[in-house]
Amino acid sequence: MKYAKKILFVTIRAPLIYTVIFLPSTFAENINYSHYGPLRVHAQSPTQAGSLTPLLRSGFALPEGKKEIYGSATVASVWAETDDYYADYYHNSLNGGIKWQLTEKWMFDTNYKWSFSGDNHLDSVTIWFHDAFGVGQNGRDNTIKDKNQIFSKNGINQPDLSGDTLTNALNFYLEYQLLSEDNYGLSIGGSLYYNHVNSGPFVDNRFEQALQLNYSYTSGMHHFYSTTGISFRRNDESLSGIDYKDHAVMLSLGYEYLMGRHGWLIELHHYEGLLKTDNDFSKPSHEVFLGYRYYLNNSAIEFTIVENLLNMDNSTDIAFSLGYRVMI
Repeated sequence: MKYAKKILFVTIRAPLIYTVIFLPSTFAENINYSHYGPLRVHAQSPTQAGSLTPLLRSGFALPEGKKEIYGSATVASVWAETDDYYADYYHNSLNGGIKWQLTEKWMFDTNYKWSFSGDNHLDSVTIWFHDAFGVGQNGRDNTIKDKNQIFSKNGINQPDLSGDTLTNALNFYLEYQLLSEDNYGLSIGGSLYYNHVNSGPFVDNRFEQALQLNYSYTSGMHHFYSTTGISFRRNDESLSGIDYKDHAVMLSLGYEYLMGRHGWLIELHHYEGLLKTDNDFSKPSHEVFLGYRYYLNNSAIEFTIVENLLNMDNSTDIAFSLGYRVMI
């Protein structure tokens, strides 16, 4: 666990060191900031984070031959208390990959994601954040901090998840450009996802697939993004012994306002419930992403806050993500 925390710390710190060292040379030339598209942050709701959930993507292609190398670190806190289950735990993830515009029409993207459970000390931060913005605590302020556990009537009895791997997944995405005009673009893409966790309560070994349609519109400093997607999986049992649905739909909308080298982003995500059950995990979860992106010469640093909406008992309470993306 100490090793995992060290990796997470180094991953977060590296982009900041790069910025300090190379910042003086990053203003040498102008670039097209719209190439970066939406935030590069995965779904954080518990069941969606542990499965293939399509990303919000740009409907525009990169210039032919262009590549993007990216990496990010995310820390999240889950809090849910209902008559059926109790969840008070943390999930942290490291994600990295490469996106390559193979031809004018075809783009390939592959990435690796490892997530694990470990105390990231977000309880106090979450309570402060919710108080500061007038968001209800949903009972979180009345429980002991820094617990890492899940219990349910379905037989889950995990008093300490610390150090457990949640996902260990590789994803391949191939996209085809359907339409491309000065102000709008439309693309279609498919994903093949493989998750292999060989020990612990989240042991898993399965493939999943997804299809998605991406549309984007741009006008000056305003950039709009939308994605509709559907994912497919085998009807395997989840941690609770409840079967997964064999497919799930998602819908995401995003907007970026550009001011010089500063990008301000907001995204809304709707995810269909994944489990065949009568509790909240069969119902849709909703998340809002609030992001800031600073553009360097051929790279960008982005910071994102993720908050749940509408249903507080089937989605992550709060998450913070720091990412670094390089165009070559």
